Formats: sequence, structure tokens, C-alpha cells
Amino acid sequence: MSFRPALIIVDFQEDFCPPNGSLAVAEGRTIASTVNKLLTLPFVLRIATKDFHPPDHISFANNHPAPNNVPFNSFATIKNPYNGTETETTRLWPVHCVQGTPGAELVPELDIRLVDKVIEKGKDKRVEMYSAFEAPFRNPIEASSGLAQTLKDVGITHVYVVGLAMDYCVKFTAIDAKKEGFETFVVSEGTKAVDPGPGGWGKTEKELDEAGIALISIDGEEVARVSGLAP
Repeated sequence: MSFRPALIIVDFQEDFCPPNGSLAVAEGRTIASTVNKLLTLPFVLRIATKDFHPPDHISFANNHPAPNNVPFNSFATIKNPYNGTETETTRLWPVHCVQGTPGAELVPELDIRLVDKVIEKGKDKRVEMYSAFEAPFRNPIEASSGLAQTLKDVGITHVYVVGLAMDYCVKFTAIDAKKEGFETFVVSEGTKAVDPGPGGWGKTEKELDEAGIALISIDGEEVARVSGLAP
């Protein structure tokens, strides 16, 4: 079997990083050295994704009526715009990664020169889109970034995922990559979780394992396999 790996850097953006991000993940900015090290490896394709929301996005707590509009604590049920019987319950967040704002920018620590393609997601105000592949609705699929086809067009076989946050966009991106038929890994040093303790990292690690996705180290044999592609 051929080995054609891709790196996906999920939402490494200002609003997800301290000290000023509106939805800052603790120590989120510290993953930069790991991400940049991975970028120097001979991946066939290196993709960065961005949350890129309109200001009236359904995931923003302030776009919902009180009392169900408390960031982090409130939840909302979202319907597939094309099939009202298909619903998804989602957590509500502070306003973040709004199109055209500094918070939506990739962090300057990221070596963007080594990124081959940037994919924007979450642009439809009507649905949440944690995964870099698709919105959660399947009957029919409401929003797709085209990422799966981008990977398949160049014959990608293995996907390595890093970025923010482990327990949301990284997790759902990895799960969708696996569903698309790619052998999928999450590099542990290259991600951080929104929720502290077992509710974030521990729970997510179990969910990834159940989906057949390995949580690996940057110093492990799977990353060394990528390094071995260098001439």
C-alpha cells in the first residue's frame, strides 16, 4: 500500500489563543513549535483550516434569546435547513472568528509559508461546523468544505491532525477523516482541549480510540514514517 500523508492544522487562530482570544484555549498558543516542526516534514499536502463565521452565526450565544444565551453554559438545537427532522444540539459560544476580524486570522507563530492550502469553514450562519470536512447533517449534507475531495485528488492515504481544539474541531475533523477512508492520527503535542481535565482530553481520547483513531506522539514511529519520505 502506498503512503501519501497529509497534515491538517485545525483552526490555529487568534480567537482560540491566549492572551486575547474571545474563545481562548488554555495554552493554545504553545502548540506552535510542534505544528511548525510537522510542517517541515515531507507531507504530500499541508492544509490549515479557519473558522470563518458571519456575525449572525447560530453558534454565538448572543444571537439567541435570554435566558438561553450564556456562552459555554447554554445549548441550542439546530435543524438541517433542508430537512427539519434532522437536528443537532450544540453548545453556544462567545462571538469568535468573525469574517474580516483580527480574531479570525491564523496566529503569526504559524509558519504559513509551508502551508499549501487554507480552507475556511463555518461560513453558513444556520449550522455549526466543527469538522473541517462537513457540517454534521447528512440527510442531505448541508455544508461541505470540499476537503475530502482535495485530499483524494492527490491520492492521500493517511491524515495527521493538529490544532484547536482537541475536544471539538480537532476531534470532529479526525473522525470525519476516518469516515472518508483515510488512516487518521492526532498528534498529542499539537493540540489542546477547551474543557480541562477528563471532561475534555480524557473523554476525547476515548472517543477517538472508539473511532479507530490513534493519539500519537511527535517523537513516535508514525511521525518518523513521514520523516522517512525525505530524499
